[in-house]
Amino acid sequence: MDSLTRRLFEELCRIRLIDPHSHIVPTSPASTSLVDLLGYHYFTELAHSAGLAKDRIVESRDEDLVELLLTHLEGVTNTIQYSWLVEIARTFLDYDDPVISPRDARLLFERSIQKMSDPNWTEHVFHATNLDAIFLTNDFDDPLEGFDSALYVPCLRTDDLVFKLDDPHVQNRWRKATGVEPTRMEEGLSVLFKRFTQKGARACAISVPPDFSPVRPSPAKALMALHALQQGSLDRSLREQASHAIFFAIADQCEAFELPFDLMIGVRRGVYSNGVYQGQDLFDQRTSLDQYRALFNDKPRVMFPISVLTHMQNQELASFAWIFPNVVTCGHWWYANIPAYIEADTRARLEAVPASKQIGYYSDAYKLEFVLPKFNMYRRSLARVLANDFVLARGWSEERSLQLGRQILRGNVERIFRV
Repeated sequence: MDSLTRRLFEELCRIRLIDPHSHIVPTSPASTSLVDLLGYHYFTELAHSAGLAKDRIVESRDEDLVELLLTHLEGVTNTIQYSWLVEIARTFLDYDDPVISPRDARLLFERSIQKMSDPNWTEHVFHATNLDAIFLTNDFDDPLEGFDSALYVPCLRTDDLVFKLDDPHVQNRWRKATGVEPTRMEEGLSVLFKRFTQKGARACAISVPPDFSPVRPSPAKALMALHALQQGSLDRSLREQASHAIFFAIADQCEAFELPFDLMIGVRRGVYSNGVYQGQDLFDQRTSLDQYRALFNDKPRVMFPISVLTHMQNQELASFAWIFPNVVTCGHWWYANIPAYIEADTRARLEAVPASKQIGYYSDAYKLEFVLPKFNMYRRSLARVLANDFVLARGWSEERSLQLGRQILRGNVERIFRV
């Protein structure tokens, strides 16, 4: 890293973060041992990919699992995901070597328990990460209790409503959460949105498969599909109409309650059926944002922060954000979340999309310790783009380029999500 890029990176690291998407459990946000860290799906799926049998991962426990995974991760030390683990060990566990030796597994395991059992551990991680707040992923029937919503910001996740409401179990959850039948979708969603916003929610979100092309059905067709859904007599066409009706009803509530609607587009579930937990899903290139043009046109007052799974789809996302005022580029998600893609995609977005329409990054973390290394990975890429494309190529001052960095790292999150 040259001196200019390093200076920009160090200044970007001083910006206090609001992380706009994670899977943190607010009642247990930080890790309790190295097992929690190594249990992150990136490490189990990489170890499995490198030859570790799935059943050995499932059957091993605690320190044995730590040693097992570290042994098999020796073959993936080249990956960026492994660098996250090393940075966590260096920052939080006082480990200085660039590669974590399996010989140190038990030492690190014991050290992690000792440090993470400190009652102030979560506060320590928050402070070391320079984190002000982090968004959650909350099921529609989450009680939203037992945590500080100023630090852990609720986000209504709606996948189950759109894609699983024909399941009797999900229907019972819906009735308990709303007090109404699924046929009274608008009324029930209003109950949910009111409860979530009163509890501090700042976004609604959904992950959608690559073949989902929502078109709003007529009120009569929507009601017919919802009746069939409630009775469990759905054929494929009615199930699709019900999903579309619910999806647009959610967008209506986002408009009424002034919440952004995060769309995470393109996951094909269960591609690798024998994969480890959370290591079975992949992207499908047979998807396009054109499938959502009816939504973008129908809801001009709703902001849609959009994540795509592939570097190949970044140009389409940048182009939609270029044209549609309500489309926002959002983060670098999952399989596009490596520096080779982040840097190219960030460069393209900064060259094409209004600066006010870009949410630079989110961690997607399951434990707080991962927020720091993942954001640092992004900030290094962002610093390189700001240095090369703005300071050197365009003659911007360092301060002006940093103002741009602050806007996409923090300012747009505050404005778009009103935090």
